[in-house]
Amino acid sequence: MSTLAIDHLIQGFDRALRVVNGQARARRGNPAQGIDEASMSDEEKTHSAGLMRVNHVGEICAQALYDAQGAFTKTDDIRQQFQHSGIEEEDHLAWTAGRLKELNSHTSLLNPLWYAGAYAVGMLAAKSGDKLSLGFVVETERQVEAHLASHMDKLPAQDARSRAIVEQMRVDEIAHGAAAQSLGASELPAPVKAGMKFMAKIMTASAYYI
Repeated sequence: MSTLAIDHLIQGFDRALRVVNGQARARRGNPAQGIDEASMSDEEKTHSAGLMRVNHVGEICAQALYDAQGAFTKTDDIRQQFQHSGIEEEDHLAWTAGRLKELNSHTSLLNPLWYAGAYAVGMLAAKSGDKLSLGFVVETERQVEAHLASHMDKLPAQDARSRAIVEQMRVDEIAHGAAAQSLGASELPAPVKAGMKFMAKIMTASAYYI
């Protein structure tokens, strides 16, 4: 193994540790800044925390996917887009982690598993070729956008801080999908889309509690 390959491996491992251990750094201001904390019952706080934990896990997976897809593509324009999207997803990661602290809750105990699994999926997508890898991004972002829109209905009406974060995340996910589409994404086969939805359901059901 070359020195460059070893350096990339070490950098990737270091990044994975920082992501899993909650050391994300937001480059943009938090959308909830300036919004007062609402009065909520313990049940409402627990529900908001469960939803934000699911969103945090989604961002753990997004970091792993973009890291893997960027590492294994051979096209500079695509790598740069994955890096740009990954930076914005890191904002999401930091925002959701911060919101969980405000709600006196915790991130998922299964974060290392989520990261490892998503990285493997991202690597397989990249190895399938740029068009399919981009198509995977488009479909992922489409499903995530729908998932975030559903959270706007599920969050307590008075939880404006969580709502502001989720809404900005939704806007960003739409933009990431559009960027991948513009780079020449291919449509994924229906069975692959169905499999992605099934795995997402397992993840969301687990992350809400654990």
